[in-house]
Amino acid sequence: MEVVPEAAVESTEAVDDVHLKLLAGGTEANVQHFRIDPGAVVPEHSHPNEQVGYLVSGTLEFHVDGETIALESGDSYAIPGDEPHGAENPGDDPAVGIEVFSPPREDPDWRS
Repeated sequence: MEVVPEAAVESTEAVDDVHLKLLAGGTEANVQHFRIDPGAVVPEHSHPNEQVGYLVSGTLEFHVDGETIALESGDSYAIPGDEPHGAENPGDDPAVGIEVFSPPREDPDWRS
């Protein structure tokens, strides 16, 4: 069994004000903690990994197929592999959550 405390992992700033921490992972999936600061934008991207997540606090807007999908704390979501998507934090507080990628995902290729 692998245990990875979130506090023990150094954050990576994938793009301006978007902070990621890769946590525990296995052969079929891995967990990522994220913090997206107010006003920060995750550019549109896609990856073969299925992505499911839970927004612990804050607000987040996903942009998928020309639609804006608003999430609030307590919402969960699922994004199929290879579906182009982006996100932004329109709120005044950081958007904090956890995501699971299957198969496991390394650091995103859209890093600055």
